[in-house]
Amino acid sequence: MPAPKATLLFVDGYNVIGAHPTFQAIRDRDGLEESRRQLIELVVNYSASANYETEIVFDAYNQTAQRTKEQLTAQVYAVYTDFQQTADSYIEWACAQFFRNDIRRFDQQLVVATSDRAQWLTAVGYGAEWMSSLKLINLALGAAQQAKRQRQGKKSQPSVFCPTPSMPASRHVWPGCAKIF
Repeated sequence: MPAPKATLLFVDGYNVIGAHPTFQAIRDRDGLEESRRQLIELVVNYSASANYETEIVFDAYNQTAQRTKEQLTAQVYAVYTDFQQTADSYIEWACAQFFRNDIRRFDQQLVVATSDRAQWLTAVGYGAEWMSSLKLINLALGAAQQAKRQRQGKKSQPSVFCPTPSMPASRHVWPGCAKIF
């Protein structure tokens, strides 16, 4: 059986922020910068748990600078588009480049996370898979909860001492032990 394809995930950052009530509330209460920071943190952790190479793309919101691509981890980049370039147009361009010129297209799948219907149709037209913004957030939150449970489970399970039949009989059954007498 062939190995599963590696995944390259493009996230339309502001679209995801605008699609989820929690991120909308953070944006409205604490500002766009804070909602962006929290989205990045969530996606970085999700990408690590899913082993995705990820680009989180943000429009050049009130910026006149050229496009920047900031490496956040070994697998995750934050992309800030050129002046007056949208995240949509950057992601569409990246999809076209991937499927036309990138040798990775043979051993990697491309996924675009957005709830923008036009972008979804364009990305799928290039051969990418589509994931809604809400699905991405739900998957990322689920992965975060699972990681938290695993960390708590490791901390809260001390080594268990179980009596053996050669020890004096007791009516007490130790947590984590089967009754042995």
